[in-house]
Formats: sequence, C-alpha cells, structure tokens
Amino acid sequence: MECPICGSKNATILKTKKINSKKNSRRELLLKCENCGQVFNESIIEEKPQSYRLVISEHEDSFKTSVELSPDQKLNVGDYLQTKFGKVEITSLETTQRRESHVKARDVKTIWANSKEIPARFGISVDLHGKVASFKVETVRDFKISVDDVFKIDNFIINVYMIKTEDRKTSKGFAKARVIKRVYGRPVNLKRYDYDLTESIVSKKALE
Repeated sequence: MECPICGSKNATILKTKKINSKKNSRRELLLKCENCGQVFNESIIEEKPQSYRLVISEHEDSFKTSVELSPDQKLNVGDYLQTKFGKVEITSLETTQRRESHVKARDVKTIWANSKEIPARFGISVDLHGKVASFKVETVRDFKISVDDVFKIDNFIINVYMIKTEDRKTSKGFAKARVIKRVYGRPVNLKRYDYDLTESIVSKKALE
C-alpha cells in the first residue's frame, strides 16, 4: 500500500469493505497517508483457502488426508501445520516435477508430513558381549534419556552409554524421546534403577 502522491508506505485505514466471490474475496480499503495526508483507495485480493493433498506418517504407517491452505501460503520443509489430526511437521513438498524444500501452496501436489501428536518411538539395543537384545518402545515425546542413566527394560537393568538421535550419536548429555532413534546400553549388576521402560515395549527381537 503505497501513497500515489509521495510514495510513503505508512497509511491509516479509514474504511474497509469486504466483497466475496466464488474464487476469492476482495477487500476495498480507504486509506490516509501518514506522511502527506493524501486519501486514496487500495484493493487487496484474498484467495479463498483450497484443499491440498497431505500424507501423514505415524512411525511405520501413513495415511492420506487433506488440509485447507491459502494458495499464497509459503510452505517450507520443517514447518508445522495444524490439521484435523493435530499438529504435523512437513518433511517433503512434492510438485508436479520434483520435490522442493520450499514452495507456495498453489504449486504443491502432495505435502508429506510426520505426526507430532503420537507417542515417540525409538529402539533400545542391549549389548550382551557379542549378542544384542533389541527393543522398540513408545514414550511421551518429552521423555528425557541421559547418557549414564540406569533403567530396567524387560529382564535387563542397563546403563546407557550412547544415544543416537536424528542428527548424530552422542556419548554424553541427554536427548528427548521425540528426536531419539536408538539408545545403547550394557547390563549392570544393580538392583536400583532410575526408571522402568518394560511396559513401554511395543516389540522386541530375539538375541542377534
């Protein structure tokens, strides 16, 4: 909104009127320039929200749905969207030609996203001196695991020596369950432990 007389972009809205059509809505504004006092009209086109294809992943499963967005809305990988299934994080944007890291909604064919409403799921590997006991567990997304934690899992009490997240492996510090991919631990001969994840097990493998 630029003053036609002095070019200033600072203006006060004196009056506004909204006009709706099938494809879009138009907002007619009566403005007064704060610099020179000129009164002028401005018209803003507001496109109505459209339905866009959305694929939501929930761990190993995924399902197709749709989301209502303004065609001019800018989408970026890593952005969050609020849908009827809760908050999701965009992981990929597919156009008719390729996948993009950022695009306007009008150009997107499919939005790929991960659900942020479901429990976090990650693996636990127990080092048994040449063999490995492997588990998958689910916890609340903000559950925190630290290197050197001692916890119970099935028939083992283990000491955490490494955590693998989405970005790296670390042998110090902590990570929240929502970014953890796998926790590595060794059995310890202790009766006391910090917490028990046995009831959080969703699957386990035989010794490898």
